[in-house]
Amino acid sequence: LMYQHLELEPYATRTTFQPCGTEGKHHRFREAKLLYDPPSYYDAPEGFLTFKPSIPKNLLLDGEHNIESHFVLVNYQIKQIRTAFAIASLLNRTLIMPRIWCRMDTLWLFRPGDMVGSIMRQPFVCPLDYVFQVDVIMKGLPEDEFGPSIRIKEYSILDNPSMPQKVKDSWLDVFLCQEGSHGCQVSSSATTNRTGVVKFPKNSSEETYRTVFSLFKDVKVLQFSSMEDAFIGFTDKLREEKFRKRMKAYIGRWCCVEDHSPGHIYYDIYWDEKPDWKPKPPQTPEEDHQPV
Repeated sequence: LMYQHLELEPYATRTTFQPCGTEGKHHRFREAKLLYDPPSYYDAPEGFLTFKPSIPKNLLLDGEHNIESHFVLVNYQIKQIRTAFAIASLLNRTLIMPRIWCRMDTLWLFRPGDMVGSIMRQPFVCPLDYVFQVDVIMKGLPEDEFGPSIRIKEYSILDNPSMPQKVKDSWLDVFLCQEGSHGCQVSSSATTNRTGVVKFPKNSSEETYRTVFSLFKDVKVLQFSSMEDAFIGFTDKLREEKFRKRMKAYIGRWCCVEDHSPGHIYYDIYWDEKPDWKPKPPQTPEEDHQPV
């Protein structure tokens, strides 16, 4: 938000044009903690799911801010979010969306770079509607065609003064670990630990998720240490097919095609399945990932 970049306090706000209608504007206000919602908004009955995203530093900082570097950065993030959507759907929890970092603005008309005269620092935390169809997510899709609905909340909700302390006090940190390593096994002693921390194997199955987290159904917030290699996939192929269809409906577009050609440049939430796509590797093991 520009007032944050300029270190100013706003006295009035309005949303700029964006592609997701009223739902998108409301979500922007919620991200900024500027929208009044009733108390029920802050206490999802089935609980919340959140995770700590990470991004290689070179994807944020190296090279020019251009279309290619922007897409590489966003693609890296939406793969993690896709996994989080799957786990939230599986556990029937409300997904707290992470901050999404962008290297370029999103606009409805073609231009080779950012808007002339813009003083936005790059990279920047962009509104959710830059990447996802917030209106589609909020309005919902028919479950017979797209599978179970997935509820979301804004990335700032846990820091909102309206969030009840009882929700934040009911918290479980889920650390992903390599199966077979010390303390990383699914057992009654590991999963019934009530210290607020549990180790959970990477690449776990749908059955393992249901078994383990049924023991924590009363915990309001599950925070995963990562979403990389967190879930091996749905066993029900029909559910998998419907989930994929939902994900494709949720993802948005970056901009329009040059010279008034028909169509837009859309993000591909399954970009990593394309054989010719090669994401840039991290620079060094020591500077592998930057928490965001």
